[in-house]
Amino acid sequence: MSTALDTLRRDFGGEIIGPDVAEYESASRSLLASGRPAQVLRPRSVGDVCAAVRFAAGKVLSVRGGGHGFPGFGTNDGGVVIDLVHLDEVTVVDSERGIVRIGGGARWGPVAVALAPHGLAISAGDTKDVGVGGLTLDGGIGWKVRKYGLALDGVAAAEVVTADGEVVHASAQEHPELFWAIRGGGGNFGIVTAFDFVAHRTTEVFHGRIAFPAAEVPTVLNRWSDYMRTASEDLTSVANFANPMAGGPKAPMEIHVVFDGDDEKQAATALDPIRDLGTVVEDDVALKPYAETLVDGVVPPPGLRIVNRSAFVDRDSETEALRILAAAGAADHPPFIAVRSVGGAVARVPDDATAYAHREAELMFVTTTAGPPPVVDAARPGLDAIWASLTPHIDGLYANFLSTATDEDIAAIYPPETYQRLSAVKRQYDPGNLFALNYNIRP
Repeated sequence: MSTALDTLRRDFGGEIIGPDVAEYESASRSLLASGRPAQVLRPRSVGDVCAAVRFAAGKVLSVRGGGHGFPGFGTNDGGVVIDLVHLDEVTVVDSERGIVRIGGGARWGPVAVALAPHGLAISAGDTKDVGVGGLTLDGGIGWKVRKYGLALDGVAAAEVVTADGEVVHASAQEHPELFWAIRGGGGNFGIVTAFDFVAHRTTEVFHGRIAFPAAEVPTVLNRWSDYMRTASEDLTSVANFANPMAGGPKAPMEIHVVFDGDDEKQAATALDPIRDLGTVVEDDVALKPYAETLVDGVVPPPGLRIVNRSAFVDRDSETEALRILAAAGAADHPPFIAVRSVGGAVARVPDDATAYAHREAELMFVTTTAGPPPVVDAARPGLDAIWASLTPHIDGLYANFLSTATDEDIAAIYPPETYQRLSAVKRQYDPGNLFALNYNIRP
């Protein structure tokens, strides 16, 4: 009698990597987690993905796009990993309308490079090797977010392999509830093998950082948030401080900017108010291709633990939340703190248009603590105290910058009405919860 693995070998045209294969050690781990799966499957076609999903039925399943997820969903022990690394094609379907088809295993750096000759871009993340699928399904707060919205706001349709190993096309016209759910509901409903994005016309952009002394963080941070509320939507900005690699509490505050346009006078009009926020100690803003705004990802050394926590802040809570963050950054052994301005195009999308539930937030911030396990464990009480102070002033969590996946996390990512609607979609497309290694919506 043929075994399930024999059947897979017959139907599957990609790579089957087991513990006896030389590349298993690298294939079995994601960027931030180690695992010992029974098989790592690397499909080369949509048909291969269908065969892989049917093989994985009843087993623990990880789906890996870029493998950058902080909780380590991209690997497991004893189960199956479907690694989409070969499904990375980028096709300009209609240059005039900006319709672009991108494989579910593509990464944002190559996507930006491929679109540049066509004068097109997609507002995505800020790291070259982050996967298109993982970032998009949960949000996508990138360098053009205030002008063009989230990465998921650019999705016009998707090709999805569901839990029964069948292919469906999700759009506003076909499987509309599934289309709603995959834009913010993560990988709960199937494997997206291809996205159709509506890209936008792009020019070179002004990108770089404007730095201020650490002592000016409280003042500059508040002035920056006030300014970004009314700044041109061509401007997207992130404020970083307490960088442990640059002095921790004594590290300069860096405001990273992208002005979406190549007009020097318009850029100066948007950027000079940031330069006027305090005492500028460094300014390297320059005109460059959009693809060059994406940075290389950092590969952590073995044994390093990274703890990320993120949250959204609305206008009413900004002042107190920023005060707490500034004080935390000035204390001994602070976490690295990044505050991103959102609003703009994100907030213009109706709250129920997608499963991304935090349209009204003005800021999203992240704290990051990294180091060997003993160092991270020693820092945890202080980090918990910071977050205990912040809790009354935050409204929801951002899934792409979390290291945990507790029930409390999931409840904060998906408010009750959103969760209930997602759960109904889950019951329809994955009633057995095959796609469970994610911020899981239970059917």
